[in-house]
Amino acid sequence: MNATVAVETTPKTPLWNDSALPVTTRVDALIDAMTLQEKTAQLYGVWVGASDQGGEVAPHQHDMEEAIDLEALLPTGLGQLTRPFGTVPVDPALGALSLARTQARIASANRFGIPALAHDECLAGFAAWGATAYPVPLSWGATFDPDTVRRMAAAIGRDMRSVGVHQGLAPVLDVVRDARWGRVEETIGEDPYLVGSIGTAYVQGLESAGIVATLKHFVGYSASRAGRNLAPSSVGPRERADVLLPPFEMAIREGGARSVMNAYTDTDGIPSAADADLLTGLLRDTWGFDGTVVADYFAIAFLKTLHGIAADWGDAAGSALAAGIDVELPNVKTYGEPLVQAVTEGRIPEELIDRALRHVLTQKAMLGLLDPDWNPMPTALDGADTDTPQALRGTVDLDRPENRQLAREIAEKAVVLLTNDGTLPLTRPRRIALIGPNATEPTAVLGCYSFPQHIGVRHPGTPLGIALPTLGDTLAAEFPDAEFTLARGTGIDDGDLSHLPEALQAAREADIAVVVLGDRAGLFGRGTSGEGCDAEALVLPGAQQELLDALLDLDTPVITVLLAGRPYALGRAADESAAIVQSFFPGEEGTHAIAGVFSGRVNPSGRLPVSVPRRPGSQPTTYLGARLAHTSEVSNIDPTPAFAFGHGLSYTEFDWSDLSVEAQQAPTDGEFTLACTVRNTGERSGTEVVQLYLHDPVASVVQPVQRLVGYTRLELEPGEARRVRVTVPADLASFTGRDGRRIVEPGELEVRLAASSADARLTARLTLTGAERHVDHTRRLHATFSREPVAKD
Repeated sequence: MNATVAVETTPKTPLWNDSALPVTTRVDALIDAMTLQEKTAQLYGVWVGASDQGGEVAPHQHDMEEAIDLEALLPTGLGQLTRPFGTVPVDPALGALSLARTQARIASANRFGIPALAHDECLAGFAAWGATAYPVPLSWGATFDPDTVRRMAAAIGRDMRSVGVHQGLAPVLDVVRDARWGRVEETIGEDPYLVGSIGTAYVQGLESAGIVATLKHFVGYSASRAGRNLAPSSVGPRERADVLLPPFEMAIREGGARSVMNAYTDTDGIPSAADADLLTGLLRDTWGFDGTVVADYFAIAFLKTLHGIAADWGDAAGSALAAGIDVELPNVKTYGEPLVQAVTEGRIPEELIDRALRHVLTQKAMLGLLDPDWNPMPTALDGADTDTPQALRGTVDLDRPENRQLAREIAEKAVVLLTNDGTLPLTRPRRIALIGPNATEPTAVLGCYSFPQHIGVRHPGTPLGIALPTLGDTLAAEFPDAEFTLARGTGIDDGDLSHLPEALQAAREADIAVVVLGDRAGLFGRGTSGEGCDAEALVLPGAQQELLDALLDLDTPVITVLLAGRPYALGRAADESAAIVQSFFPGEEGTHAIAGVFSGRVNPSGRLPVSVPRRPGSQPTTYLGARLAHTSEVSNIDPTPAFAFGHGLSYTEFDWSDLSVEAQQAPTDGEFTLACTVRNTGERSGTEVVQLYLHDPVASVVQPVQRLVGYTRLELEPGEARRVRVTVPADLASFTGRDGRRIVEPGELEVRLAASSADARLTARLTLTGAERHVDHTRRLHATFSREPVAKD
């Protein structure tokens, strides 16, 4: 008789958990093992708020959605957690614990042990309570400094990743086409090269920290008619190809962005969320994008409710899936039961679900979320006593001194000095009248996607979570011997001028009047700038222009300061202010930066990322216009700006000289090399921004008069000079031709080395020779700069 021997066996690791296998093998095995319901569960998110007690997250009830039963959803899995930190104020450590406990619950509830991917907003810093509020993207553009933006994004990404977030919904790569649009503050500027180069740097920084960067809004959102939020977009195929798409192309090709978010708008009757040519044909098949396409919030449901191209939720889901949207955000609406039912009925092929699911699971695998040793506890809680949640309160700092220092550096580089009659910097002022609605408002430096303005305003009584000194505070610290008189004058948009007499009296009795004007960031009409806060005309909100004009009638010099989310026409102030300081929502360190400009501690080096109009009603217009878009004899409307794109003054002077060109001609697949000398002829160190513009005098289709194709910042000591050498590939002269293909044409060109779009210092006239050449998304995208020292005179 044979004895029975007991053999101890070890359960075999499922293929999808075997990190030694190729990701494709793991993902294919997981898809094959899933039911239809388990597949669709990975394709939607649930909007939640972390618990300030460290418990599990709670579903967020949004007025556009029905209540979510998380308990009922979890057994089949969950694709994403929407904004666990950016929904309610929560201590960062307790929020991290809440998210970790929820992730453990999600993984244990589904039979494959798959956690959710957590995303949050990070448009101007991690949108969490207590996190650093950096300058808004329009200020990033004003720096003309990709390297500093890259460092900022890396810092933001590290903070997000440390508390368990995987994906950030930024950057916005929309090119400004109409400054009346409320979301101008979220953009980087009105030029595609500036937007692309700065936005790509942001992507590189965020991705370097392990955060999935999400490009938005793909594409055409900023080109909505009359600058109205979500209005249809009227752009033609060339404007789309040559102005709106290049920033996305650059950020995918050079930035390595792993996610794209669709635009809400429709272009010529096709909503982006249902545009297969855009989201699959161009994005994936042509550009080779292999990440995830996520829906802007409610965008799939909007195919039925706003666009009217879907009969029901299943129809909306099918249209979005077929177009190429992988993930429905913020909540499950169409990709849940309506999608399952439509597949079961044969209306939608299951292959579309598998295609989207493959993108989602591949990303989760690459983030380590399918690994057998996955741990929900984030690094911020390493070594912490997670059994005693309240002991964690205050232990995670998302606003560390190094963050604030970086925020200040960007704010300082972004301040634009528009005019100055020599009044700035101030030298020992004795009496300063500080006037205007933003002079003593702490949140005047914040954009609408900062946590205090986006979420905090709905929780009155909750501390801001960060220090926000007013401009009055920082000016008083910068000039301790000065006597300050405060007068509001009027509100941001209330039109109330009842306090005008006291403002005028304060100005009369002062040596200098500083008037601080601009915007209040908010959402959907709660502000004068921000999402859903569009402007009828670019006139200062409320009665601010009346206040400004009344102050200009006095003999006291007036320094105008703008804390705003968009450019405004300033009327007579453009010519009559002693100085104008423009700052686009500069973040929590912004008032320190402005005070530094006032004292001269900071030599301003910001340049305008958007033109400042001379007249409030000349929109839409940007510098990037064809000849007939500029002033002409055939229209009585003059759109010439008061201050041009790229403009900005310094407290020192720069001389540009000795232009040289290595060869006047180059083939259409060649390049030109130019050089010039830039010298600081002033008495203090400063920064000049050398801007490179291309003018094509004769082309087969109408071209902008000029367009930015490169730039570099030069930091020079007094008397110091640099020989700036720039190589300009012929590819930069490419544009979309008559047949829809991108071409480089032979013919004459002008390359302008300029201090702004209206201030060309040196111009080279060059010729491209040979045959017309077709190029594609692999073309060269940049001019290359070098800076060689030059001996002092």
